[in-house]
Amino acid sequence: MPHSISKSALLIMDMQKSVVSQFVKDREDLLPFQKAIETARSHAIPVIYVRVAFRPGYPEISSRNKMFGGIPYRAGAGADAVAAMEAAVQIDESVQPQPNEPIVTKVRVSAFAGSDLDVILRSRQIDTLILSGIATSGVVLSTLREAADKDYALTVLSDACIDADPEVHRVLTEKVFPLQAEVRSVSEWAESLSGTN
Repeated sequence: MPHSISKSALLIMDMQKSVVSQFVKDREDLLPFQKAIETARSHAIPVIYVRVAFRPGYPEISSRNKMFGGIPYRAGAGADAVAAMEAAVQIDESVQPQPNEPIVTKVRVSAFAGSDLDVILRSRQIDTLILSGIATSGVVLSTLREAADKDYALTVLSDACIDADPEVHRVLTEKVFPLQAEVRSVSEWAESLSGTN
């Protein structure tokens, strides 16, 4: 297997039920994610899932954090709240991991924030990340920036990223991301691998 493929991993980020239900109106929008996963698996590229989740009582959340600070108040306390949170952080059924595919839990926006993602990547000697997820302006942007600073080679799958604001998605994928990553559609990425299996 060529060096570049054996050192790559596909990240499926924030594709948990609570996020998908908020951002995805048409389930067909999930087809590029499914194709990316199938492509990675068929080329023996590891698929790693990333989700955001917190311990009961939310000890990781600061009241100063504008994005996450209100979660404890909205979620409430008690067994019902814990059960609801556990259900919300499960990976959406459209992109279910296989038993050997790790699920990394983070506590902030970037896939690296408070997670063991970097340890998993280094243990597998991965140096190239293929990024997908929800939202383009959230986990994808934050992870791309941090991964670039960690010297990972990067590809963003533009149609396997979703954002609430289509114009923000366009500006990021056309103007911002290309400064630090290759930006390709899932089909273009799959085609680039077709001669390497």
